[in-house]
Amino acid sequence: MSTLATEDPTLPPTAPAVQTNTHANLLEWHAQNERMRHIPDLTSMVEKLDVDLRRRIEKLWLPYSDLAASDPRHPALEAEIRTLCRAIDRVGFIARHHRGNPHPPNDLGTRVTWTIDQAVNSLRAVDPETFGRRFPFQTFERSSNEPLWAAMLSVIQHVQKLASLVREIEPEIDERLYEGLVQLNEPMRRDPMA
Repeated sequence: MSTLATEDPTLPPTAPAVQTNTHANLLEWHAQNERMRHIPDLTSMVEKLDVDLRRRIEKLWLPYSDLAASDPRHPALEAEIRTLCRAIDRVGFIARHHRGNPHPPNDLGTRVTWTIDQAVNSLRAVDPETFGRRFPFQTFERSSNEPLWAAMLSVIQHVQKLASLVREIEPEIDERLYEGLVQLNEPMRRDPMA
């Protein structure tokens, strides 16, 4: 409204004010957040643990199981295998939503396979739609994706340490670890090509 005497004092009609909640539009939803590029997807992590690392660990276990308990290399290998089991337990612990009280077997050989099975089952129970996405900022919570990937990297590092220890017992272990990685569609000819 103007205070000039020459203008018409009537007010123009105004549209009714629509109340909007501007704060509701600013909230983030977990499933709508963009995937983190530094975290691999869940299926590749499950495949890495269940297929690749399981195969490697089983092949690294064989030389240890044939080693006599009186051998001076036995305690170092046993300590590294127990450390590997704890690292795999950590993967399962981070992925698990419930905190049960699983009791692993006492025998080290069965404990390795049991631990891998438990961790794979825990990884498969994770929601693949929200995995790899950061939590909404308004929850003030850290995402559990980075610690899970860090635990997987720790398992990979322990497998590499175990391989270097087993290499002292069996120098041909690298050939066993790499066999079966490449499958030829057509077998190689026995005759020379030239």
